[in-house]
Amino acid sequence: MPSHDVMPDMDLFQPLQIEDALALADRLGDSAWVLGGGQDTYGWLKDRAKTAEAMIDLNGIESLRGVRETADGIEIGALTTLTDLADNALIKERYGLLSSAASRVASPQIRNAGTLGGNVSQDVRCWYYRRGLDCYRAGGNLCYADTPEGMNREHAIFGASRCVAVNPSDTGPALVALEASMVINSVDGQRIVQAEDYFVGPANDIENTTALRTGEILTSVRIPNTWANATFYFEKVADRNVWDFALVSMAVAMKMNGATIADSRFVAGAVECKPRRLNDVENAVRGKSRDETTAASIGTLASNGARVLAHNQYKVPMIDNLVKRAIVAG
Repeated sequence: MPSHDVMPDMDLFQPLQIEDALALADRLGDSAWVLGGGQDTYGWLKDRAKTAEAMIDLNGIESLRGVRETADGIEIGALTTLTDLADNALIKERYGLLSSAASRVASPQIRNAGTLGGNVSQDVRCWYYRRGLDCYRAGGNLCYADTPEGMNREHAIFGASRCVAVNPSDTGPALVALEASMVINSVDGQRIVQAEDYFVGPANDIENTTALRTGEILTSVRIPNTWANATFYFEKVADRNVWDFALVSMAVAMKMNGATIADSRFVAGAVECKPRRLNDVENAVRGKSRDETTAASIGTLASNGARVLAHNQYKVPMIDNLVKRAIVAG
């Protein structure tokens, strides 16, 4: 019986150019695992919950690292570490929402190795799925978490369709709020996907949580100047201040006209299998002041339509309260 304390045998490829990585991804197809920082990868493989015949290690491709200023914003290489995102002067100055989100991922050690591409592309963290049980997401015909006896304290209150796991990314909601776009490459060329469409729910795809397909590699993320220097708010509620994934998070960008909210994007994390745009909240606060009166008028708009499970009812008042806190903060 194979040991779960060591990595399984597989071929290792370490390309130095993105063209070579794309050729490998195309040739190897579903048998290959594309590796970035590896913070999510190694757990899957060591536990044998997922397998691969080959690993394509992208870490030698320097063109996938760094933050570059463009004519209409910035472009961030997918291999840029979360620490570099949190500390980058340009991001902190213009897009502080992303810097704040990156700084709350896990622990300093994980942020030093974890990458932006990996953080937005990681799979869901439901323990039933990760333990190799044959749930819907793994090809079975049952969601173990969505039962009266299921352990579902961290699971979704929106968008459940067979699977009730949530998206675990901290940077994902911030990128959606900033109207970022994801640059995806393959041997057939390049396509650009809006961050809001990069994340997909189980109703559209029960096996994948992103728009990435076999043979494709996320190479960079572009953030336009649309929300540069806006008023930002980010809050992550977790059981512990470090290491833990969010129970609920809130990423907000607001354009102010004096004391009035001219436009905004409110995006919640850890409540659905993708970052959740709160369109009703955005419409309700437009033209209002950032004060207690506006916060009180929002009421339960954020949680409208929520479907709670046996153990995650607390997420309903939490998402409403985080919206109110974002409105009155600062």
